[in-house]
Amino acid sequence: MQRPTPTTHRAGFAYLVGCVLAYGVAWPVLRLGSHLTQPLWFGTARLLIASATMFIVLGLTGRFRWPSRADLPAILTVGVCMLGLYAVFVQVALAHIGAGRGSLLGYTTPLWVTPVAVFVLGERMTPLKALGLSLGLGGLVVLFNPLQFDWSDRQVVFGNGLCLAAALSWSIAILHMRIHRYRLTPLELSPWQMLTGAGVCLIAFLVFEGRQQFEWSLDAVLVLSFAGPVASGAAVFFTTSAMRLLPSLTISIWLLGVPLLSLTISVLFLGERLTASLAAGLALILSGLAAMAVAEARRR
Repeated sequence: MQRPTPTTHRAGFAYLVGCVLAYGVAWPVLRLGSHLTQPLWFGTARLLIASATMFIVLGLTGRFRWPSRADLPAILTVGVCMLGLYAVFVQVALAHIGAGRGSLLGYTTPLWVTPVAVFVLGERMTPLKALGLSLGLGGLVVLFNPLQFDWSDRQVVFGNGLCLAAALSWSIAILHMRIHRYRLTPLELSPWQMLTGAGVCLIAFLVFEGRQQFEWSLDAVLVLSFAGPVASGAAVFFTTSAMRLLPSLTISIWLLGVPLLSLTISVLFLGERLTASLAAGLALILSGLAAMAVAEARRR
């Protein structure tokens, strides 16, 4: 684990902001992709494009490296859990539910990360961090509003369940990356991780969608052109870099900024309604993020 310094903290938060921006935009884009072509084929294609893009970038900058056996766990954990399984769960879920609600459930990582980070990894839960966690999760409950959820709609229940499974899968990667001893940098590892994730998506595609005919359109090509290099490639680099430099608890709380941005975009451009509960939930999440930022500033 890298020893934290003021410089690494600043770099970690810069990466974390990039992660929130990239994934916040990605969710509405992924929802569009799930409706333009087969969801699992879209997930496979965007990860392959992202992997190819990163291989080209590393090759042109002279930073291409073959991974060692020591970095194989990092490739498998991120590739399978954070990218492959996450993409499978999310792409299928977004065919049944909205991007706003999906992102809320897909980023319930604090529920899974916090107990392990505090009781196993020994990360310190300060009163201010506890306040930030409480406010963030409270905002999530208000936004999700289970009292207004249509529990009789099996497809909607299925979609929401997949998003919860995606959050659990990503939590495994967050915790493992915090304790992994790196040989290559996150940038050098990223194309191998995305290639592994594409393999997981491809297997799921062949099992569940392989006999379906591809449906290509200009819109699908344009969405993939963004989803591959930016919403997948850059986002994975930002995320894994932040995981290496910041505490797991901090990352999991700040990831609540992703549904905050996704919901804003969905309201502005995808026709999701801005309700009183939505506004209250967003305010709580923002307050939680602010509390966590203050807690980290005091820690330095």
